[in-house]
Amino acid sequence: MSVAAVKLMASQLDKTRNIGIIAHIDAGKTTTTERVLFYTGKTHRIGNVDEGNTQMDWMIQEQERGITITSAATTCFWKDHQINIIDTPGHVDFTIEVERSLRVLDAAVGVFCGSSGVQPQSETVWRQADKYKVPRIAFVNKMDRLGANFPRVLNMMKEKLHAHPLPVQIPIGAEDQFRGCIDLILEKAYFWGKDPEGLDFDVTEIPSDMRKEFHAARERLIEAVAEVDDKLADKYLAGNAVTADDLYSAIRRATLSLKGTPVLCGASFRNIGVQPLIDAVIAYLPSPMEVPAIEGTDVSNPEKKYKVTPSIKEPLAALLFKIQSDPFVGPMAYVRIYSGCLKKGEAIQNSSKQKKERIGRLLRVHANQKEDVESMGPGEIAAVTGLRFSTTGDSLCDPERQLLLEAIQFPEPVISVAIEPKTKADEEKLNASLTRLALEDPSFRISQNDETGQTLISGMGELHLEIITDRLIREFNVAANVGKPQVSYKESITQAAEFEHKYQKSLGGKNAYAHVVLSVEPNANGAGIEFVNKLSISQMPPQFAKAIEEGVRDALLNGVLGSYPMTDVRIALTGGSFDVKDSSDVSFKLASSMAFKEACKKAGPALLEPIMSIEIVVPEEYMSQIIGDLNARRGRVLSMVERVGNKVVQGEVPLSQTFGYATALRSLSQGRATYSMEPLRYEVVSSNISEEILGRFN
Repeated sequence: MSVAAVKLMASQLDKTRNIGIIAHIDAGKTTTTERVLFYTGKTHRIGNVDEGNTQMDWMIQEQERGITITSAATTCFWKDHQINIIDTPGHVDFTIEVERSLRVLDAAVGVFCGSSGVQPQSETVWRQADKYKVPRIAFVNKMDRLGANFPRVLNMMKEKLHAHPLPVQIPIGAEDQFRGCIDLILEKAYFWGKDPEGLDFDVTEIPSDMRKEFHAARERLIEAVAEVDDKLADKYLAGNAVTADDLYSAIRRATLSLKGTPVLCGASFRNIGVQPLIDAVIAYLPSPMEVPAIEGTDVSNPEKKYKVTPSIKEPLAALLFKIQSDPFVGPMAYVRIYSGCLKKGEAIQNSSKQKKERIGRLLRVHANQKEDVESMGPGEIAAVTGLRFSTTGDSLCDPERQLLLEAIQFPEPVISVAIEPKTKADEEKLNASLTRLALEDPSFRISQNDETGQTLISGMGELHLEIITDRLIREFNVAANVGKPQVSYKESITQAAEFEHKYQKSLGGKNAYAHVVLSVEPNANGAGIEFVNKLSISQMPPQFAKAIEEGVRDALLNGVLGSYPMTDVRIALTGGSFDVKDSSDVSFKLASSMAFKEACKKAGPALLEPIMSIEIVVPEEYMSQIIGDLNARRGRVLSMVERVGNKVVQGEVPLSQTFGYATALRSLSQGRATYSMEPLRYEVVSSNISEEILGRFN
């Protein structure tokens, strides 16, 4: 590639933004994205969720329910900049879509409801963005709603998200009087209302009745930015005037260093405030060249690390973050390119699976529309076809420089249902369809119940499995019977114990010997499994130590109470012996599995159930019924606060007690209460409840 072409690519990268839209359900993510697409000229009409005609919610199930189920990618252009957008779901059941999107994006726009503020799933997606160190701006949407309160949302961001909000705008009016916003940096007022599509808006001087409020807000903004930016602090403390350029530069530095979050406001449904939001994406969020280089591990030498820089001159390094079944092109893999160039028809290496792959078609995607291209470079999100072995989380690279990028972590399912084909003819179609769906969605699992022979499908919630079964019928034309939801219980231990096991067998004149001493103790809640080998190489050769760990991990899949998977256990290999002639990997796997099971039986085994965090918004007159019902479901009320004339109840409740809760809540509140839930932790079940559960399922 010529020097001129490399320079052109670098300049294009500098004007590229890879962003995700993240929020709680019903905060207005998809509505905001639809407006962005309209104002950037990507679409020629405004799509609305209520009318089921949005570009980004293209699945039938999304349009019918008015929710986002799968993350949708698109590209648009604004003021010589390319903006690659992924609109993510807000419902907790589809949190994997947010997780894998944030893994490959450079920045995010957090959308908050002006009246509800920071809601439970807002906290979840914000934590996910913190995990991947993603710079963010915030958009306080629905400022036209009853109870909209901009300062209260800012305070909730501080208290619940531990964020450092930098409000670069203040609203003009609120609720039905909301008309626009004041830009605290440019010192201008923006008014919408003359044009119903919001294309034309007035930029004026600040109204005289708001000048006092403006000056106070601008002073607070400067002080907030000075708290996290030394350069601006020095100028401000020296008594020098702070210019618009000073503020822009300082806010950008604070955003990129994750020290601050610029906050804007608007009402997307009424087409107010979206154009300044797009300006803010360009002004404050990073290009692919401004985010820290990701690290790759050399496949042949795990000690060797590479810094993967976004350059066309570097070898290819890309991460496959999503697979989607397309009815016209078949399985389609979404790939984030970090370095090098991906070309149609070229051979590449899947370093995660050590398989050769060949790119079939290379596509630029706009929701469910595709455009064929010949090549795509660093910083871009591409869709490719023709991959035979690759799955979500795999690294794709140049065969000459094989490296592994950090994989994506997937949550464990919390709910299962039994599924069976209605007819013999559906049996083969069902298995093939479930396999394809599991390939698309790593949080969806398929398993067999060994005792009953039933096929179990597991996911993140009732809605998740409901959508899966609906897709089986509509997309794959499979008729199936679906059982009642079952909770994915787990097992753990409550005390320390040790067990010694000698495995000695003689079969057909061949002896087998293994001697293992294992100790077990409870691990911290949510810490998972930890295995420690306390023996030296002379006491236990590495191949046998590895076999012992494998035996233990196999045994962890089926606990000692109800054959549920075990978690939060720390295991130590503390003793044992081997025979040079008679010991083998197989004998040590068997010995360690038996020793582990017996140790767990002595260690106070306990059943664990998933606990959900729940937030209920309810009019005060229904409070006593709602709390009484929550207590009857073994729930706990943690707090009650006032919000816009309603009471907000925050608490915890076992997942097993929430099936059908939406119907019960509507009945108790005459349809006026709403709720949201998300997984919180696994917790030990009391002995009487445990006996009931184990008696029911065993």
